[in-house]
Amino acid sequence: QVQLLESGGGLVQAGASLRLSCVASRSISSFNSMGWYRQAPGKQRELVASINSGGRIDYADAVKGRFTISRDNAKNTVYLEMNRLKPEDTAVYYCSGSRMTTWYWGQGTQVTVSS
Repeated sequence: QVQLLESGGGLVQAGASLRLSCVASRSISSFNSMGWYRQAPGKQRELVASINSGGRIDYADAVKGRFTISRDNAKNTVYLEMNRLKPEDTAVYYCSGSRMTTWYWGQGTQVTVSS
């Protein structure tokens, strides 16, 4: 069983930065893809950013130029650097990982951006 543990969320003002971390219980190099999703109240969960085993990175249009996804294989950790945060970025952020045919999810970390 794979576990993903997120951290780094919090309450910040608009314009601030946060860095989310996702630590996996096993080597992230064994994952086909890892990413960050978010779900705001009353909305569907949406992809924020993803990085696959080949290094391809994708971002949602809403976060391009502000968020950066990266990974440290030695630490089994995936990061999401979030800059110039906006109130509309408020959501629960989930780490996810695809390994073979299974998707794994963390429990989420709350990010709240006040105006």
